[in-house]
Amino acid sequence: MSEKFDPADVQGNILRGYRKPRVRYLMLEISDRATARRWLTAATSGTGGVPQITTESGQRWETKPDTCFNIGLTFEGLRALGTSAASLATFPTEFVQGMNKRAIKLGDAGPSAPENWDQPFNAPARLHLIASIYADDVPQLDRVQHDAVGGQQGLKLLDVRDGWCFDGDYVHFNYQDNISQPKFAEIHDRDSYADSQPMAPLGTVLLGYPTNFEGLKWRIPEPEPLGYNGSFNAFRVLEQDVVGFEEYLTAAATELLDHPKVNELLPPGAEANIQVKEGQRLSRRDALREVIAAAMCGRWRNGVPLALSPDTPNPSPDVSRTKFDYTNFDDDGAARCPYGAHIRRCNPRGGQIVQRVANHSRRLVRRGMPYGPAYVHDPAKPRDPNEPKRGLLGNFIGANLGAQFEAMSCDWLNLGLQDPRITGSNDPLLGANEPETSWFDLPLKSGAPIRLRGLPRFVTTRGGAYTFLPSMAAIRYLGSLTD
Repeated sequence: MSEKFDPADVQGNILRGYRKPRVRYLMLEISDRATARRWLTAATSGTGGVPQITTESGQRWETKPDTCFNIGLTFEGLRALGTSAASLATFPTEFVQGMNKRAIKLGDAGPSAPENWDQPFNAPARLHLIASIYADDVPQLDRVQHDAVGGQQGLKLLDVRDGWCFDGDYVHFNYQDNISQPKFAEIHDRDSYADSQPMAPLGTVLLGYPTNFEGLKWRIPEPEPLGYNGSFNAFRVLEQDVVGFEEYLTAAATELLDHPKVNELLPPGAEANIQVKEGQRLSRRDALREVIAAAMCGRWRNGVPLALSPDTPNPSPDVSRTKFDYTNFDDDGAARCPYGAHIRRCNPRGGQIVQRVANHSRRLVRRGMPYGPAYVHDPAKPRDPNEPKRGLLGNFIGANLGAQFEAMSCDWLNLGLQDPRITGSNDPLLGANEPETSWFDLPLKSGAPIRLRGLPRFVTTRGGAYTFLPSMAAIRYLGSLTD
């Protein structure tokens, strides 16, 4: 096929996010192959009352549609549609095996192990298709869901998951999110590109195009109309222990008050530079809580990067949230942003790492929204045993699950192989931490860091699936299959 890029052949929400406030995921089983094929064909055009799949427009919408609709298929879903064995054999191993069988690579052990996942994720043979609906309000979600699966479409609804945006793009743990994403020259405006990272080649997320590795394209599943312009997605249901996270910050800050080097970490009086709310002066302990939270993430909770503002979340003049790197420091860069900080582990940008050519090779498009009510930290309030569940419904999209999502999750997030100074530690926010063995270093300019210990696991996997995000041509191909 021609390598000429046709955005209309690509499903939406891959190259450019919808920026809608609500999402609903429908977990579906194909109950009738022939009817499901007809449903797919109808979804490419929006005929027969079926919601039309949203595609990449190639440019910003002047007016956003009220709703957006997209689909992803698991390996079992492709099989259930009648995809030939010869074609199925051309898909990559990690997708064929599925997320459940790749659990060790992802740190999904103990409470996060697949046998402990919610239904239907604990029975992956039945989970065939995940449909996503993006909308402005719940009635719109209800309407599209009814149109999608309310009749005889050959699909059985197994589960529904809703997420919604908090004000200011904040998520649980009270961090601002959705700040930095890969941008593509074929889609985004170079003149308004305010990021120190290079623009990503299309092959970062789409099959059939050059990647960051010179001369390398990822293998396209066959036949080519099925694989070309497709992508892969790691859909994750990640439960967050929001109360436990805030409790850990308090306990660690309280312990630091008596540490002999605490004045180097936070000089006396410097708490005045750390404001969470305008005009509010924090106690020394509460200021230390924010210092720890910032170090664990690599950003202050309002999104200001430590690489540009290591001493305050309120720099004057303000600084860019995206135009920074880890290569332009006069001294040890860890004194600004810890090597083990979440955003530095998951995306080292141009910083020096052990795998010299891997810096920009594991970038992923991230689309996610919180679920559960927002949490307001109140230290005077006792822990509620009936605290509602909170977490993230996350999509991690790339052209190669093994080389991108799994390599990032295993090598960087949970092993720290990118730098010997963090090897053997886990990501402080998302990592598979155990209090008996976990640690995280708060760097000091004078040398030896302050080491925090006893980090519990703040995020537990409650479900997930690897899905293939087919192009529009591929969806029509699947709809045309016959027994």
